[in-house]
Amino acid sequence: MGVFSRLSDIINANVNAILDRAEDPQKIIRLIIQEMEETLVEVRTTAARTIAERKEVERRLNRLREAQAEWDRKAEIALRKGREDLSRAALLEKAKVADTAWALQEELEALDAALAQGEGDIVKLEAKLNEAKAKHKAMLAREVTANNRLRARRQVHDTRVDDAFARFEMLERRVDRAEGEVEAFDLGQRKSLAEEIADLEADHAIDAELEALKARIATDPRGAGSRTGDR
Repeated sequence: MGVFSRLSDIINANVNAILDRAEDPQKIIRLIIQEMEETLVEVRTTAARTIAERKEVERRLNRLREAQAEWDRKAEIALRKGREDLSRAALLEKAKVADTAWALQEELEALDAALAQGEGDIVKLEAKLNEAKAKHKAMLAREVTANNRLRARRQVHDTRVDDAFARFEMLERRVDRAEGEVEAFDLGQRKSLAEEIADLEADHAIDAELEALKARIATDPRGAGSRTGDR
């Protein structure tokens, strides 16, 4: 079923108003474009036939004008020869041809008017078709954007995403427990600050005593003699 009943409906159509009333705008806009394209083909076909018919009428009109000139020439010749009767008859034929030419001239003017109207209809129809195509393109772009947003929303609210994050949190808790166990083993093994300083003090005292012992041995003659005897 077509959206429009005649060409004037297409030319005068408000595409936005039609789509606002439609239950399925995407379907309606496709039908509008299809019908406009088909109508444009029909209008162009009609214009082509009119052009061909005009060419034929124009050829016939030119032949009639030539016939008028020929009957006029014959009337003049007959009159010059003293045959007024033949000249009159020739002028009568010329008049008949003139009547036919006048009728063809009117037909030619009607065809010109039809062509002008057809050309205007084609221009308006193409403008409406371009409008419908632009509207369809915009609707497709909006649909793509809406679908992308819908997919994004679905992913945000997808339980699989929540499950994945829950598994990540579970894994982090396992790592935390493992690190806690390692740190627990080290709790009793570390020295306190006081213990480390006490160790340093003990080391210092031993070093001082060792140095004093070395100095005493170095100044003791027995120490030197005993070393010589040992050798």
